[in-house]
Amino acid sequence: MNTDVANLDRAVAAIDQLWDPRIFARVNDHMIKVVKVEGEFVWHSHPDSDEMFLVLEGELTIGLRDADRQVTAVTLGVGDSYVIPRGVVHRPTSDAGATAVLIEHRDTTNTGEHEGDLPDHIVTTLGRESGA
Repeated sequence: MNTDVANLDRAVAAIDQLWDPRIFARVNDHMIKVVKVEGEFVWHSHPDSDEMFLVLEGELTIGLRDADRQVTAVTLGVGDSYVIPRGVVHRPTSDAGATAVLIEHRDTTNTGEHEGDLPDHIVTTLGRESGA
C-alpha cells in the first residue's frame, strides 16, 4: 500500500513553466494534473477521452468549436469546473493567468489532435511528475 501524501500547494508552487502540466496523482486509468496557464493554447481535440478542468486561481476561458467551425466559449472562475466531451475541438485561454487541475486519461497528451506547428511556448506532453 502506498502511503505517500501529495500536497496540492507544493505541486502548484513547483510549476516553473506555463502550459506544462504536472502529474499530481493517478487514479485508475486517469491522471490528475496541475497546470499554470497564461495567454492562448492551441485548438485541439481528444477523440478518445473527456477532459475536466477545475480552476484553482484566476480565470480560464475555454473556446469550443463545433463541426461547422462555429465558436462558443465557457469562462471558469475559481472553483468552477467544466468537462469537455471527447472529440470536441477546444482551446483554453487566460489573459491574466490561471492555475487549474486537469483530469485526463493517462494516454492523453495536452495537445491532443492538433494540426500544424506548435507555438514555442507549448510542448506536447503526457505531463511531468510534480514532485509534490
